[in-house]
Amino acid sequence: MCGIVGVIGAREAAPVLLEALRRLEYRGYDSAGIATLVNGRIDRRRAAGKLGNLAEVLRTSPLPGTTGIGHTRWATHGAPTESNAHPHGTALVSVVHNGIIENHAELRAELEREGQEFSTETDTETVAQLVDLHLKRGMTPVEAAGAAFGRLQGAYALAMVFAGHPELMIGARHGAPLAVGFGDDEMFLGSDALALAPLTRRIAYLEDGDWAVVSRSSARFFDAAGEEVQRAVKQTALSGAAVGKGNFRHFMEKELHEHPAVLGDTLRRMISPSSRAVALPPLPFDLAGVPRVTISACGSAFYAGMVARTWFEQVARIPADGDVASEFRYRTPPLPEGGLALLVSQSGETADTLAALRYMREQRQHVLSVLNVPESSMARESDVVLETVAGPEIGVASTKAFTAQLAVMACLALAAGRARGSISAAQEAAMTASLLEVPSRAAEVLEHDEHIQRIAARIAEARDVLYLGRGSCFPIAMEGALKLKEISYIHAEGYAAGEMKHGPIALIDRNVPVIAIVPSGPLFEKTASNLQEAAARGGQVIVFSDAAGAAKLKGIAVETVVLPRVDPFVAPILYAIPVQLLAYHVAVLKGTDVDQPRNLAKSVTVE
Repeated sequence: MCGIVGVIGAREAAPVLLEALRRLEYRGYDSAGIATLVNGRIDRRRAAGKLGNLAEVLRTSPLPGTTGIGHTRWATHGAPTESNAHPHGTALVSVVHNGIIENHAELRAELEREGQEFSTETDTETVAQLVDLHLKRGMTPVEAAGAAFGRLQGAYALAMVFAGHPELMIGARHGAPLAVGFGDDEMFLGSDALALAPLTRRIAYLEDGDWAVVSRSSARFFDAAGEEVQRAVKQTALSGAAVGKGNFRHFMEKELHEHPAVLGDTLRRMISPSSRAVALPPLPFDLAGVPRVTISACGSAFYAGMVARTWFEQVARIPADGDVASEFRYRTPPLPEGGLALLVSQSGETADTLAALRYMREQRQHVLSVLNVPESSMARESDVVLETVAGPEIGVASTKAFTAQLAVMACLALAAGRARGSISAAQEAAMTASLLEVPSRAAEVLEHDEHIQRIAARIAEARDVLYLGRGSCFPIAMEGALKLKEISYIHAEGYAAGEMKHGPIALIDRNVPVIAIVPSGPLFEKTASNLQEAAARGGQVIVFSDAAGAAKLKGIAVETVVLPRVDPFVAPILYAIPVQLLAYHVAVLKGTDVDQPRNLAKSVTVE
């Protein structure tokens, strides 16, 4: 969600902060601001909208100073206006905040009774006013911050600077990520390593409940009890090189065309080149003895998990279940001791998924996470991490990270099937070979770009769109619908094809495109019958299938994209690409902000 950066050093802070904020744009935001210390006083510049607006404010009204904090805000409390943009503060302290202060109303009422005067609608200003009150009562900045942290409830990452203290910056983490960067005679705070990568590769991550007192040359760390603790300084693998679009119009388009390379890199990490068999890192548990797999994730990652549920049941013959992370722990499901908890997240910071992880650990599950950020909070709290080698994904709508998650979990399911003896050596070899073909088949799918762009013109005029799929392609139908909603703002729903006649068929007429994910295989004929029912009611059926399937659906479909024939085992990985590509082209035709769609954030770090 929101992005936080902070710097103490010798060079002017504002340009450093602005560039770091640019690297956090992918998180999603609707306003931005910077505060620095100028001759010991706090000064700030803020703007609603994109960072270009803030850059223009800084151009016309420069902000000097070598100590400062910056922020990109995704509105929660209060509209996305300049007055509600961060940093917030008083003459004594300035604060930036990611997360939600859940007891802000109670604190605000208490502070107003003490004479503190508020000027915004935000929950964040409560933190600034609380610290300000402690400072007025004679506490030092460190004492005031520590006392304030003890009163806060909710999820937050905070950074603050203090008037008259040019070599002091304080950060805190409770539920939302924050890192300290160690430079050469300068120090940094950041929401993630990507923001700090151009500045330093030496990073220390705050653990949950930690707060840090940062000077120009060092940092001291304290836990939730206020005890000083040590936190390891690690070398991040992220490069400081700029993340650019190359010759593509949008990051999403670039990332769509990275599918083949990302799938190849991920599979090379998971499959031994010598044996051509899945080779997992050492696991602290035996896959053969796992009684149940419980999967939890959010958004696209959840749909990837639902594909994996089918694989675990069909390939490894392990009972598997899954739930969206925002609902999972509230059901308080009983889990068998020694079960496998499988969490899926691109960022590794998703608040609901992290909460599900902690619930599963309480239930004595083995915790395995599929992540794209190996230095994330979820990585540090997991027993083992299987990394998707997708690289930074800047577009808010997940694309290459999704197919990489599928590739990893396909390998995990194969390894489980081998460990449990539920597949033969020949079956394992055939399925592994089909996986190794996916990168080249993905490149073939991208050759249909122009055809899919033409189909997008049909979809762009629609008000409602239905996506249908069966088996392991049912979650791909939901993924396609989600992508269309996210970036084109067209209402879409994904359904199991067999469920269409149990309600959704009432929506179908000639104005409702019906997009079918229907590869050849055991479930093809059943899905074809459902599509005939849709066509008979005037539905404009658009089919993604292979040559054999396309031939059988010739009289039903108004448009058909003929994809490579692949083993049904890997079809979900391949068929995810064209539905994502279709959503992209529809969004471009609609003129929406493809990379940063309205109201969305890349990393959702609040519940």
